Amino acid sequence: MEGSKKILEGLGNQYYRATYKSMGFSTDDLKRPLIGIANAWSECVPGHSNLRQVAQRVRDGVYRAGGTPIEFGVIGGCDGMGQGHDGMHFIMPSRELIANSIESMAQINLFDGLVLLGSCDKIVPGMLMAAARLDIPCIFLPGGPMEGGIVFDGRESDQTTATEAYGMLSAGKITEEEYVALEDTACPSCGSCSYLGTANTMCALAEALGMCLPDGGTAPATSAQRMVKAEETGIKIMELVEKKITARQILTEGAIRNAIKVCLAMSGSTNAVMHLTAIAYEAEVKIDVLSEFDSLSDTTPQIAKMNPACKYNIIDFYKDGGVPRLMENLQSMLETDVMTVTTHTLAENIKTHKYLYPATGLVNHTLDDPFGYTGGVAVLRGNLAPDTGITKPGAFDKSLHHFTGEAICFDCEEEAEEAILAGKVHEGHVVVIRYEGPKGGPGMREMFKAMKYLYGRGLALTTALITDGRFSGTNNGCFVGHISPEAAEGGPIAIVHDGDKIEIDVDNKKLTLHVSDEEIAARLKEWKRPEPKFKKGWLGLYCKLAASGSEGGVMKFDHI
Repeated sequence: MEGSKKILEGLGNQYYRATYKSMGFSTDDLKRPLIGIANAWSECVPGHSNLRQVAQRVRDGVYRAGGTPIEFGVIGGCDGMGQGHDGMHFIMPSRELIANSIESMAQINLFDGLVLLGSCDKIVPGMLMAAARLDIPCIFLPGGPMEGGIVFDGRESDQTTATEAYGMLSAGKITEEEYVALEDTACPSCGSCSYLGTANTMCALAEALGMCLPDGGTAPATSAQRMVKAEETGIKIMELVEKKITARQILTEGAIRNAIKVCLAMSGSTNAVMHLTAIAYEAEVKIDVLSEFDSLSDTTPQIAKMNPACKYNIIDFYKDGGVPRLMENLQSMLETDVMTVTTHTLAENIKTHKYLYPATGLVNHTLDDPFGYTGGVAVLRGNLAPDTGITKPGAFDKSLHHFTGEAICFDCEEEAEEAILAGKVHEGHVVVIRYEGPKGGPGMREMFKAMKYLYGRGLALTTALITDGRFSGTNNGCFVGHISPEAAEGGPIAIVHDGDKIEIDVDNKKLTLHVSDEEIAARLKEWKRPEPKFKKGWLGLYCKLAASGSEGGVMKFDHI
């Protein structure tokens, strides 16, 4: 592994040294290992707006440990800002752009190691995918979660509270004054969203994978510990470089299986299924992530519980021991001999971890006192989802684990949202939103608003929603997403009619369209593939190359 020495040593490499020196690097700087810092800082994303400060402490740590930090920018879109409009088409595909750009910069500059700074939904997995591709020493660090806002509807508020409240306002349950007041009190600080959405799920799973220092995934954005972890990360990347511990030595089959178990044990976001599938694909690990989720969900208890499943937030989880305590409590079920970015095994990390706060037992439970005896994420199959659909029973009421209702169908997200707000969706309906998959969306948009509007209108316990799109980690009604094959590929979800009976059976892992096989075959025969919504630009390319949700939505070139 030659790294930067290939272009910085020897008389013939004066060109490269002169180029670096034009930016103020010294001869001594260029004799040290070059550490790339991939920083997704921007003023577009609250989870990233503190990353300038975090990056500086990482730089301090790198230089202190004998390296030369070289920082570069990475894009990062906020899922929340893309919700409910055409911008959401770009969110899932941006994961591939992030991985591609980091891979490109690392290869162009021959960095000896990488520190990856990002906090939010697609940015975290995109960075881990890049690490897996490059297979050089890498360490991930997010900017940390935000504080919870003012208490509303029984829990500390956040951005999603505003969407739920809009549904309440449309149903006449709250006043306009109450609604407007949330704007200034729901989000009191920067940081990734305060609940267990995809952002914090993936930050926690980065820890579980061994790619982030213990507590590095969940220490609050505004805390001193966030800065401490940043400098420690800068120091630790140098040790990884010295010991030649690369990303694929950490992103092993055992590490991915551990992350699946942690996701199930905390009822993490359903998006984690896709992202772990994509990370495994890039790391060339021979593991069927979907099958592992399916089988391990039967035997992995839910021993941590957070918003949207209850009122406690990520910072409550952190103060109750966070991922280290969750993994300590789960360790008899984990593969603890795996290597981590601490340069020690998971078993060693668990044995030596020092907790800053006494256990509260409010968020983290033990194996003998679980919140539930099966995992909080489930894989469903059936004639409506031959290649699987994903749901999150750990985040919704047990009365909804077996739901049968009447289909009301929409061919895009916006149509469904308008109908919900207009009162056209009633108790007993299964809302079907299709043509929102990786190809059909394109970009596999989240049905966040539709679920929040159902909640706000008081329909969370009496309706369900299924889609070939995705869901935000904050959604907490009865839903099934990632339905594969998607509608645009001729999956059965494309031929559901209004009034058809649909059964969601979580306990038996079934998603059934109660229509005869003959009728389904006849409808599919009449179905016609729609024209792509985008025929040029980035989305025009993505919809040609995107694999199905069951394959992680990665770009596969055999799709051309």
